Amino acid sequence: MRESRSYGSVGERGGNEPLYPEVVNNQNVNQMTSKEKEKTNTTRRKFIKAATVAGAGFMILPRCTIGGKGFVPPSDKINIGLIGAGDIASHHLNEVFRCDDVQIISIADPARNWDGNHLNKKGLGRAPRKKTIEEHYSKKTPNYRITEHEDFQEMLEQDKSIDAVICASPDNTHAYISIISMRAGRHVYCQKPLAHNIWEARKIREVAMKTGLATQMGNQLHASDGIRQTVEYLRAGVIGPVHEAYSWVPATRYQKWLTGYPAEAMKVPKGVNWDLWIGPSVFRPYNRVYSPFTWRDFWDYGNGSLGDFGCHDMDAATWAFNLDVPESVQVFPAGNRGSGEVVPYGEIGYFHFAGNENRPPLKLTWMSGGLLPELPPEIPQNLKLNSRGAMFIGEKGVILTNGNAASAPEIFPESLRDSFTAPEPCFPRSAEQHREWFDAIKGGEMPLSNFEYASKLTEITLLGVLSLRLGGEKIYWDKENMKAVGLPDADPIIREPVRAGWEMA
Repeated sequence: MRESRSYGSVGERGGNEPLYPEVVNNQNVNQMTSKEKEKTNTTRRKFIKAATVAGAGFMILPRCTIGGKGFVPPSDKINIGLIGAGDIASHHLNEVFRCDDVQIISIADPARNWDGNHLNKKGLGRAPRKKTIEEHYSKKTPNYRITEHEDFQEMLEQDKSIDAVICASPDNTHAYISIISMRAGRHVYCQKPLAHNIWEARKIREVAMKTGLATQMGNQLHASDGIRQTVEYLRAGVIGPVHEAYSWVPATRYQKWLTGYPAEAMKVPKGVNWDLWIGPSVFRPYNRVYSPFTWRDFWDYGNGSLGDFGCHDMDAATWAFNLDVPESVQVFPAGNRGSGEVVPYGEIGYFHFAGNENRPPLKLTWMSGGLLPELPPEIPQNLKLNSRGAMFIGEKGVILTNGNAASAPEIFPESLRDSFTAPEPCFPRSAEQHREWFDAIKGGEMPLSNFEYASKLTEITLLGVLSLRLGGEKIYWDKENMKAVGLPDADPIIREPVRAGWEMA
């Protein structure tokens, strides 16, 4: 059984007049209010975080607690601990390696090595990732060495010079790792979705707001020029009031033959702490179908295509219209329906958001598994839709991003495209999402996909997952009480039970 560790708290308008003034005038709507921001800056200036290890009796004092606002001085290097050495870790390494003022000094993963040959994946596990990291930094610093750990908590306890962590683990451990790391005084970058269930998303937001640390969710497209331009066009009312939006991705289940959890137990590979890999979830004997990489096929560890891509491809709508939780959401399985154990081949879902004095009601349709929306009359009917994209239908025209959320927005009909005047940018153009986070660690502005914003986007996504896991039940969401009205069966999905030693309250 895992040892329990406790950390101390620490109406249409003419021309290009803005259609949604409450968000256009506040360029960083997903930032704090001025009062909250001043409070947070005060927290940063006074910030001294300590992690109290149960029974150990010593204080962890990261270097980020020394000097200035409590963050890393601009002239210093940021010391990173990488948590998770699977497939996505290569992306994070590439981005960190670009920055001369950042260095990875430690890595943690339950697996020393993963055999990913059957998935055409190589270099998985902390040992090969450690080798890659040391080889990179040794080009400038001979014999550069990093520490490696099986358990990320040991890393936090022993490597006191770690300023920040990147969480690149499976979805079911995102919240636990992020919360423990923030309570230990470390800045956190966490892969999307931010959490595996709605309660976790709320808890992460609570801890992030209390600590004032620099946080960023890994929906990397949020930092692209394309999505920022799309949001600016929508906020400026280029296509008029928007009543309907679509997002679609080609993603499907990786192992299409699955019908449930495997009955066969396999021998745990050498160097893999399987109990630790399972994390807070119900323990199941090892089988190769779970990991590496294919854990997304199972509800215990992933959240299907919607959980994987919702925080990317519903981001533009959430950001542009400052969406709160939907009035109702209903998501149906498409193709093979999956089960209570494995995710379906695809999904089609409908998110209904109430209107307010600044915008009309909005219906957002989600599709995955190869489903595509019909083309509205404003778009030439011979246009071929990409397998991934987003579309916004307004009273004056249509905006299409025919690709992922980073794609440049296209305006239809052609007459509107030829006559409109592009609005002035209201968001800075980003060097890259990790760079935003690094700059925030050094006392700069909070990243635009910080945990305050990311928790809201994650909650919207997970409400769709909730409906899907309940077989397509229509969810009427009681936000204040975190309840699906009239659906008590939703409660153990909204806040999933965890194994002893993995509590996050």
